[in-house]
Amino acid sequence: MIPEWLKRLSVVIPLYNEEENIEELHERLTNVLSSMPFDYEIIYVDDGSTDRTPALLEKISSSDEHVLALSLRRNFGQTAAFAAGFDFCRGDVIVTMDGDLQNDPADIPKLLEHIDECDLVSGWRKKRKDPFLTRRLPSMIANWLISRVTGVSLHDYGCSLKAYRRDVIKNLRLYGEMHRFIPAVASWYGVRVTEVETTHHPRLRGKSKYGLSRTVKVILDLITVKFLQSFSTKPIQFFGSFGLLSCLSGFLISLYLSFRKIFLGEEIGGRPLLLLGVLLIIVGIQLIGMGLISEMLVRVYHESQKKPIYVIKKILGKKEK
Repeated sequence: MIPEWLKRLSVVIPLYNEEENIEELHERLTNVLSSMPFDYEIIYVDDGSTDRTPALLEKISSSDEHVLALSLRRNFGQTAAFAAGFDFCRGDVIVTMDGDLQNDPADIPKLLEHIDECDLVSGWRKKRKDPFLTRRLPSMIANWLISRVTGVSLHDYGCSLKAYRRDVIKNLRLYGEMHRFIPAVASWYGVRVTEVETTHHPRLRGKSKYGLSRTVKVILDLITVKFLQSFSTKPIQFFGSFGLLSCLSGFLISLYLSFRKIFLGEEIGGRPLLLLGVLLIIVGIQLIGMGLISEMLVRVYHESQKKPIYVIKKILGKKEK
């Protein structure tokens, strides 16, 4: 059941060279959203398209008062396009989806039925209509890896069809290719996440913008997400732990070699183990120093911008002035 508190819905769709799909996409979206018992807005974000996409968006936005079209100066990427759309959202709930007609607008009500009990509803393309070796297999491996590393278990991180409560989006800052990690990043704020099976259609027109080349970017962003998720407000615990371990290892190696030199009379000057011990001590000191510098940067960031290190879910009772 769609919650009564939902008065306005925002749908954010990034587009890049989708001239063959946009008109049919808008027609399908309008048919679904116009039958819903609340107001809505559709925010199309043209991510620097070089085809007729900008012209078609101008035509659609001039004929439909529910449409807001944003045109980026160049191709910034899907994450930046989503971030731009989020900045202009006015809805109580924000739905995201792709513009290639592989996500089905008819699934939007299915997501909204769960938004009352959860903060983020993620689509699951269980019967995905993409090539196995080039798309589905890498996606399966990535979903398993992301779920294990972040602790937020989802079958399909790559599905763009998601529904968010407004306060979830308000606390997010997206960079790189981070849009696929929103459930994991949002978990730091204690959001409730669920997954709903959605329909997935094969791409009939246009070319896919995704390929195996994104694998490296995904891995690097996963490392970033894991670090931010676990150590964004306490970097000394990350760098300091490895630093102390490195220093301790180097000290033990040096102690062992000193024993053999003093009590056994062995020559240790040419042993590689001596260089390893010294190297570990130096690296350990550098890591601890890096942790201290990171702690200073974190404090400057939070204090200068008045960024809290907590998130309030609800305030009950009367606040005294």
